[in-house]
Amino acid sequence: MSREDVLAVLNDNARYSTEDIARQLDMEPAAVQSTIDELEEAGVIKGYKAVIDRSKLEEEPVRAAVELNVTLDRETSYDDISSRLAQFPMVQSLHLVSGDFDFMMQVEGDSMREVSQFISNKVAPVPEITQTVTHYVMDAYKEQGITFGDGHDDDRLSISP
Repeated sequence: MSREDVLAVLNDNARYSTEDIARQLDMEPAAVQSTIDELEEAGVIKGYKAVIDRSKLEEEPVRAAVELNVTLDRETSYDDISSRLAQFPMVQSLHLVSGDFDFMMQVEGDSMREVSQFISNKVAPVPEITQTVTHYVMDAYKEQGITFGDGHDDDRLSISP
């Protein structure tokens, strides 16, 4: 079995024990643990997180997807801009993307006001950022490969010919 096999099992469920993974992959638990240790030390595995259905929380946080356009100069790279933006705790993810904008940033805050002020006071003033477009998340149907809901909600009306 390969490192990719161990990663696939962990990606499916990071709560599996070393013994569970070993059983699934027909490996020795010590070999699984050694592989996991190597992946963590190499920085391939960055951490383990729960997938949370925020709609089930008493106070659901406000999330937004923010498109960022940038203009680079000779002294500034995409990595420079990303390292500045990634330092903010409200930034949940940040990706350099192709298409009509340069970065896709996911942010999370306690209110629309907090998210809006963060974008206008911390993100937009970055000199290389030329435009921001904020899309507030209204509902989540799938996160990190996990589908939310019971799959039986169909609010459409039946139409008979």
